[in-house]
Amino acid sequence: MTAAADPEFFHRLYGRKKTRILYKKEDFLDYVLMSAISGLLVYLCFGASNVITPISIVLLGLMVIAFPLRHGFGLQAPLLLRRPQELIYMVIYKVQNIRAPLIAAAAVLLLENYVIYLTPEWPHYTQVMHKIVMWAFYIHLIGVTLFRTVVLLDHLRKKDLVRQVLMETAWNGHISRQRSIVLEILHAYVTGLLSHIVLLAPWYLVISFASFSAILLPVVLVVNFIVYQWYLKSFASWYYRDHWLGHHSELEFLYLHGPHHDALPSGLIGVSGNGYLEGFVRQSVGVPTSMFSPIMAAALHTFEVIGDIMYHQYIPGVFPSNKNSRKIHEMLQHSVHHMLRLEPYGLAFKFIPPEPEPGKQARRGAIPPALANAVQFDEQLTGYKWDNPYIKRFLELFDKYQK
Repeated sequence: MTAAADPEFFHRLYGRKKTRILYKKEDFLDYVLMSAISGLLVYLCFGASNVITPISIVLLGLMVIAFPLRHGFGLQAPLLLRRPQELIYMVIYKVQNIRAPLIAAAAVLLLENYVIYLTPEWPHYTQVMHKIVMWAFYIHLIGVTLFRTVVLLDHLRKKDLVRQVLMETAWNGHISRQRSIVLEILHAYVTGLLSHIVLLAPWYLVISFASFSAILLPVVLVVNFIVYQWYLKSFASWYYRDHWLGHHSELEFLYLHGPHHDALPSGLIGVSGNGYLEGFVRQSVGVPTSMFSPIMAAALHTFEVIGDIMYHQYIPGVFPSNKNSRKIHEMLQHSVHHMLRLEPYGLAFKFIPPEPEPGKQARRGAIPPALANAVQFDEQLTGYKWDNPYIKRFLELFDKYQK
């Protein structure tokens, strides 16, 4: 086993280990408290006057109502009150997993603002830049929401196919207990909406309080790009640790990662592989995107969220599933995890470059080696097998239903 995949770090827990992948009815009060914290966070970040706030609070209320309809009703004291020390452990986990590119991105943002402060006579055009970045934020949010809504409409139009496919997976028990597949589809859609909004809250705070310079923009973009390439080299290991905690620290599951697994395995839930509060935490102390220049942040957020919607579409024959989906899922085995199996915890990605044409050399891949073979963390830490019956069974669904 390599030092890079040391279980002493990646599987470290200070509190009680309790493995979770689904909510149960007794989690109701924890879910209510998690939703209330999410609503408060949206209010504090976006403000009462922003239309995002009342929309989010209404959606959170509807999700609280949907919880007992989908899981039943049970009462026990919230884990946050029963074991408050778990919150301290959670903070320690997140701090221990901070990587250098995040600190570098924050330093570049602070340095840009310091230069603007020292050189007020320079043509920074901060007011113009502020308007531009706000437009970039809302264009991103509205554009992705429209795309997600198109995905919703196709799921509703093909609701019988959605149910039929899922009944051939490990989700058959859950689906058979539900009153309506339409409710499940709408629940997945709202899960994606809320996860997206809360994930964007750190970015909204940055563009609301920081200043951005037009004259420094080219330099900042180049530096941001270098930092992002640096970040990609450590992304696979960071993600494995963060995601593993989301399933083995009960508090992290209930309050951070749980909503992501509470919904159907559909592109409707796609944001960045996270639940409501989890997106805020990851964008604050894990992923540097929100601290980049808003121009680059808008592009990266859009690319990532749209990509996540497509990669999380595990229902063949329903948009955005297409003829290339099967090949994508051959290289990205995260689908196995969403079919109610714990492993793989990591990105489960293995890029297999195409064979070069006769007489030509193979092209050098642009993907960092640690990312191109990200599944190595699962292989070394849990013994995960790339060639396994679960991915074969999943791909058979695409052979059967993808037309």
